[in-house]
Amino acid sequence: MLAKGFLIRTDRGIRTAMNFQGETVHFDATNPAARAYVWDKAKRNYYDKGIRVFWLDEAEPEYNAYDFDNYRYYRGSNLSIGNIYPLEYTRAFYEGMTQAGQTNVVNLLRCAWAGSQRYGALVWSGDIASSWESFRCQLAAGLNMGLAGIPWWTTDIGGFHGGDPRDEAFRELFVRWFQWGTFCPVMRLHGDREPREPQHGTTGGATCRSGAPNEVWSYGEEVYQICVKYLQIREQLRDYTRGLMKEAHERGSPVIRPLFYEFPDDSHAWSVEDQYMYGEKYLCAPILYLGQKKRSVYLPAGKWIFYADGSIIPTESTPSVSYDGPATVEVDCPIESMPVFIRQEEEVLRSR
Repeated sequence: MLAKGFLIRTDRGIRTAMNFQGETVHFDATNPAARAYVWDKAKRNYYDKGIRVFWLDEAEPEYNAYDFDNYRYYRGSNLSIGNIYPLEYTRAFYEGMTQAGQTNVVNLLRCAWAGSQRYGALVWSGDIASSWESFRCQLAAGLNMGLAGIPWWTTDIGGFHGGDPRDEAFRELFVRWFQWGTFCPVMRLHGDREPREPQHGTTGGATCRSGAPNEVWSYGEEVYQICVKYLQIREQLRDYTRGLMKEAHERGSPVIRPLFYEFPDDSHAWSVEDQYMYGEKYLCAPILYLGQKKRSVYLPAGKWIFYADGSIIPTESTPSVSYDGPATVEVDCPIESMPVFIRQEEEVLRSR
């Protein structure tokens, strides 16, 4: 690859981009020949053996060895065209997969740029901290990503860096993040938990030790039952979510939407930053602070139903409350539930 000019270059100094398992240099995704070369390797070693979805990590690249302006690509300097790198990265796989006859391409990508959605990019927000502050940032990131035209978006539920499943404080963060993840475009659990597993061996990637268990049953029985409840809610949303994805494909509509997207004439809706709509029907009010057991929720005009246990499909034993908006209401939010308000069907039809 070096001889063929398939690697990113530096204008000065040593050709290195980052120090990870040694001196690392990324392939030049802006070079069509480099894209074809990398895809050929992936095709022969993975695609031809049945793999149909790829996890395209380290898609920025995250330069940390030298100055940002030192890197140069086939199509120009990093300063002038560097932001297109993730688009060209996912393009390499999209074009290879479609040329192989695949029509439903979707790949998980750590970074994106304007237009990445046309190459089947499912973007996640990267290796974020396992903290409440980071959690709050994800809500803003997801809403802005959708408005930027990239509807398929997700996070590492619970954050990536740190977090011990045995720690009660982290369990609370995990539960609140999991509840919110149920009402994200893609619900996905991932993270590098503590304590790390022992190192095995000394060669290759041996120093990249695995994290602690991170399955839904790794957090104790109480957390597990809450996760089961929200996995079932996600399953109940399957047909509705498919409809949102179809709408995103045909109209470019985001899956998760700031209130003003659905209620543009409501001046207050433009200033609400800690709530959102999952499509046009569900108003979601995630719990974003440690120990929070109540929260205020703004309801735009219309009729709304609220189930105290967080349900979206009621049973005979599910207590419900009906609200008329516009109004600000205060609701309980015990650890078992996240407030979700259901916009009544006649209101949805009227808005169309």
